[in-house]
Amino acid sequence: MPEPITADVGASVWKILASVGDIVDDGGVVMILESMKMEIPVICEGGRTIASIDVAEAQTVAAGQLLATVD
Repeated sequence: MPEPITADVGASVWKILASVGDIVDDGGVVMILESMKMEIPVICEGGRTIASIDVAEAQTVAAGQLLATVD
């Protein structure tokens, strides 16, 4: 069952490190957000497969916004 990965804070998507179909280990970084010149890693828990990436690099996201889904 797909699980959402959401933004913890309002930020800009600085870099996307995973692609759809990638298997991300427990604690692996899916993407990096940037807020107030701080880099915020978006972590995947439980070792999952990326089902979708729902944002693009340089996109501004709000707290709680869907970033990706994992299976």
